[in-house]
Amino acid sequence: MLRIELVLVIISVFSFLPFSHGLKESDCEVCVKTVEKFAASLDDAVKKDTKKIEDEFRLFCKTAKNKEQRFCYYLGGVEESATGILSELSKPLSWSMPALKICEKLKKKDAQVCDLRFDKQIDVNSVDLKKLKVKDLKKILSDWDESCDGCLEKSDYIKRIDELKHKYVKTEL
Repeated sequence: MLRIELVLVIISVFSFLPFSHGLKESDCEVCVKTVEKFAASLDDAVKKDTKKIEDEFRLFCKTAKNKEQRFCYYLGGVEESATGILSELSKPLSWSMPALKICEKLKKKDAQVCDLRFDKQIDVNSVDLKKLKVKDLKKILSDWDESCDGCLEKSDYIKRIDELKHKYVKTEL
């Protein structure tokens, strides 16, 4: 009887201890990749000044697209952001903290930061364009920073992709 009580006490003590599970890059992929990309774009003079880092991040966000743009929104890097936690990015960056650790801190402030996932890339070489939805065809063109002016039918989008394919898709020899 005493052993059972002792086991129950030990279990209850350990259940209250905090367990620390660090993030994996795949848990917070958009955050990690975006922070790494942004940090790589900074020169050494900017990396030491949090105010300059925040200004540079706002400039970075003006050209961001898709999930990176949404990440910027969550941090307060775009004008239409409702809130801002840029200091949670700029301070750790100024200390040269790794992107994964920065994202752990950001997740504690706003869990949405780590909910973002990149869209799967469509392999234009191996996919039958005729079987894709128009939405996916538009996404391919958008990823290439191209447009399809005057495209009304699915076949118009396919034709435009075929015209541009040589420019953006590497073919194996």
